[in-house]
Amino acid sequence: MALFLALLLLALSGSSSPVAVRASDHGDDYMIVAMSSLKLKSACLGHRVTPPLNSTWMPLDLMDGPCSSPSSSGAAAPSVDELLRRDQLRADEIQKRLSHNVGDDEANGPANSKVTQVNHLAKIKVELGSRKPAKTTASQLGIHPAATVGGGVGSGTLLPGVIQTVVLDTASDVPWVQCVPCPIPPCHPQTDTFYDPTNSGSYAAFSCSSPTCRQLGPYANGCANNQCQYRVTYPDGSSTSGTYSSDLLTLNPTTMVNNFQFGCSHADQGGGIGFDTQTAGIMALGGGPESLISQTASTFGRTFSYCLPPTASYVGYFVLGAPGVASSTSRYVVTPLLRDNRSPATFYRVLLRAITVAGRRIDLPAVSITGGGAAVLDSRTVITRLPPAAYAAVRAAFRDGMRAYRPAAPKGSLDTCYDFRGVRSVKLPRVALVFDGGVVELDPSGILFDDCLAFAANRDDRMPVILGNVQQQTIEVLYDVDGGAVGFRRNTC
Repeated sequence: MALFLALLLLALSGSSSPVAVRASDHGDDYMIVAMSSLKLKSACLGHRVTPPLNSTWMPLDLMDGPCSSPSSSGAAAPSVDELLRRDQLRADEIQKRLSHNVGDDEANGPANSKVTQVNHLAKIKVELGSRKPAKTTASQLGIHPAATVGGGVGSGTLLPGVIQTVVLDTASDVPWVQCVPCPIPPCHPQTDTFYDPTNSGSYAAFSCSSPTCRQLGPYANGCANNQCQYRVTYPDGSSTSGTYSSDLLTLNPTTMVNNFQFGCSHADQGGGIGFDTQTAGIMALGGGPESLISQTASTFGRTFSYCLPPTASYVGYFVLGAPGVASSTSRYVVTPLLRDNRSPATFYRVLLRAITVAGRRIDLPAVSITGGGAAVLDSRTVITRLPPAAYAAVRAAFRDGMRAYRPAAPKGSLDTCYDFRGVRSVKLPRVALVFDGGVVELDPSGILFDDCLAFAANRDDRMPVILGNVQQQTIEVLYDVDGGAVGFRRNTC
């Protein structure tokens, strides 16, 4: 709560009522954007902005870019059409789970699709497990005791485990990685060394009678050899299953999580869940009790943030815990984090009042707020989904501001595309999101995706808005779950 109040005071010192704010109040209604700034570079350019001073900071990058680990299989990244097709499936099923018109079993049950991942995703590298020659201490390992979650380091050795590259997912609860034995298929190939629990001195499988196993709820999947089994079905019907376990998680050299609970996956049903070989699993950041955020609540207060870079040529960051002190020129736009007991605790939702395009305000219809629920913040959905009427108005305003440029054929769900061949810079309409609490102007990379307007329409106005990761690019998104707030700070990566 203290963090929420501090952010709120900081926001109020730098913003006014969202109803009275136009995008033009923050400058001209258009900006000149070099097209080269939106294109992927051949080399990794590192950080555009100095990362925050926080002991739990860790680098974040996007898949299939020069800052990513190379794929050992040499598999090509999916086409834009394929990426958008997969993204639509994910959006459809998130909305299905949030619908009050279907029962829990139907909402969480498998769908017809067999793909849930897309390759425009944020990922981090962590270490899982430990090796054990001689005894050693936390200080000898350079581990700050205050940063160790879940008790002391124990009497055994805590030498490094195996590096695992995991996708950040704010819309799921159970973290997991692929575990030996993991035949391919049903598991997917990965560049990282497979995590082998028999090689870790700190690994333990939960027994079927343990309180942890009994409290798995919808993720429980029976018992095998007196070991607790889990199963997670993702929004499109794909799933992961295996043994629910615990081990040492090392986030960075100064931050460890003892007895970290996760799924030791032996099967990725549904075509390997569409994973690139760069990834070993998922780091779930949802609101459920199984997520990393809930497991570390006593130390980090259910607070985390991330900043997704504008393109895969740059590196962003992920922070567990409250951010460091911001400079006097930095401002968070703070909006309440909304909860609804009728919907899964997994999702983080905020109230999006309107969108401005070149100074023109488009209000979202009330039915999208009260009927379909508030806007869902999702780190894995790529394109933001809007109610049809609001999207039509946003599209009309954007097209009006882009009349100087040649239209191009639609790409998947994106129906407002342009032919920028020979164009070195674009006069781009400014686009901003109007929340309860303030206005957040989007970076150019959050407006155009592959030369198209990076918004799409829901099938009807009753479906909730989903705020995708393209619109979140370059913006630090701060989740203060216990304080009931989300903060947005522009131009931070």
